[in-house]
Amino acid sequence: MSPQPPASAAELRARAETAGLHLPGLILAAEQLAAQVSPGAHGLRRAGPGEDFWQYRPASSSDGLRAIDWRRSARSDQEFVRDREAQTAQTAAIWVSGGQGMAFSGAPDRATKADRARLLALALGMLMLRGGERVGLLGQNARSGRLQAERLAEALTAAPGSEADADAPDPGALRPHQRVVLIADFLAEPDWLPGFLAQAAGLGTTGVILQLLDPDEESFPYHGAVMFRSQSGALRHESRDAGGLRGAYLARLAERRDWLAAQAGAAGWLVAHASTGDAPAGSLTALWQMMGR
Repeated sequence: MSPQPPASAAELRARAETAGLHLPGLILAAEQLAAQVSPGAHGLRRAGPGEDFWQYRPASSSDGLRAIDWRRSARSDQEFVRDREAQTAQTAAIWVSGGQGMAFSGAPDRATKADRARLLALALGMLMLRGGERVGLLGQNARSGRLQAERLAEALTAAPGSEADADAPDPGALRPHQRVVLIADFLAEPDWLPGFLAQAAGLGTTGVILQLLDPDEESFPYHGAVMFRSQSGALRHESRDAGGLRGAYLARLAERRDWLAAQAGAAGWLVAHASTGDAPAGSLTALWQMMGR
């Protein structure tokens, strides 16, 4: 396949102008969504400066009298110190699939997977920024501060899509000890994932995989004669009895989810599932809680 010619200045300008039209609405929607979740701070599970209780430990000779928790010590013959969990800024990277399959919506009044993914990514980024963390799209500079939320919105709306139904993140963009969020439908064979997670494990990088689907992709509500076509048009399948395919489709979907869970678990990652038919606040809350773990 010959390489695609570079976009002209006029094409780039048209893309930027089109993306700019969606910026205000995306930012406002993400701010409203993020406001429904309490941000908090991500702990590092070790003793240090912070507000959250971590553990009691026996007092040592280096602990002063002010460090002793006298209420806990009164229940024992030993003196105890109340340790708090260290909390510090972390670096997070978010990747949203630009594959053509993300443009699917099973109903005209329902958001596409791509639109919902951008909303969740930006709202999650806003939450992390409010917690003092450094955030960026995978492969771009991670920064802190409110201005970074606007940069994230611009990058999400201006990101070039793939001409294929699915794409993959660049493992070379991973950095040591990041928290990474991958958002895609994972319907096309994600044969890139094991290598990506292995690269992440070698860098001490962990994260969350979010499989985002349309309700029609979860339930397969088709009957009779149906022509199935992928968003890119590369795949087509005509069926005279679509309902007869439901059992096999749902079994394959369950296998894919089990495979994602196995790959993530082996690398110390977590997996979440979301639907464009559900309110985005629930998906965002689940993502935020997983990032905290």
